[in-house]
Amino acid sequence: MKDINIEQFRATSDFKLENVTTKFSLDANEDKIEDELKELSKKLGEWQDVLYAHNKYAVLICLQGMDTAGKDSLIREVFNQFNSRGVVVHSFKVPTRLELQHDFLWRHYIALPPRGKFGIFNRTHYENVLVTRVHPEYLLNENLPKVNNLDDVDEDFWNSRFEQIRNFEDNLTKNGTIIFKFFLNISKEEQRQRLLRRLNLSEKNWKFSPGDLKERELWGSYMKCYQDAIQETSTQNAPWYVIPSDDKDTARYLVAKVLWEKLSKYKDVKEPELDPKILKNLDEYKKLLQKPDA
Repeated sequence: MKDINIEQFRATSDFKLENVTTKFSLDANEDKIEDELKELSKKLGEWQDVLYAHNKYAVLICLQGMDTAGKDSLIREVFNQFNSRGVVVHSFKVPTRLELQHDFLWRHYIALPPRGKFGIFNRTHYENVLVTRVHPEYLLNENLPKVNNLDDVDEDFWNSRFEQIRNFEDNLTKNGTIIFKFFLNISKEEQRQRLLRRLNLSEKNWKFSPGDLKERELWGSYMKCYQDAIQETSTQNAPWYVIPSDDKDTARYLVAKVLWEKLSKYKDVKEPELDPKILKNLDEYKKLLQKPDA
């Protein structure tokens, strides 16, 4: 498997979707990629155990992508070596009535991971500058001040939302949350093939919705909105990584590779030292526990 510089997948402020690929070769067969992924997943799981004991950071992983991009299966394969108590996944659907009574970030705030844990957002706060930007009529359900009709939703409105998201993420990072944002970048043709597989495999039929085809017709609009969102919000402390995802095994490996290379640089994440008084008496405690009636 070839060496990879993960920085090549990191988006900059001049990011253009047309300049990035949906395909990437690791110069390795499927078995090799799976073996390497398992090793990375094991390392990440062990690091999470230490993160829990250290208890000063949280890790937030944001996954975005078009339907069929592979978010669910990526979560299953990349994080399968974690202690189940150390990682929590949130899948954000259409906002509920209660959620619509709050600002658009509220439901994401209350789902954030506590210190010592990983949180995964399967679809994220970015839906509020993606889906609602493609379908601005949805904003009318939010009952926002000064938004009485679609004419009130202008570029200043979206720029304000980008600013709110940057501020939200900046506040999190300043208080100990390590943020990763991944856009799983698939081609329109690959999505077509995956939708067909959903229809052809009876056990996958439940995943298909006719609405998928309607959203597919808006592909160009979604790509424009993704590009704008990534350009506006890929910051030093909360970067976007654009992951070629036409091949699911490759995408999973690349996400795990980014996570491990970045997290392993946090050298201050260590298991806490044992209280000197306890350490001094370890041998005595061992003797006590070695007695049959202990």
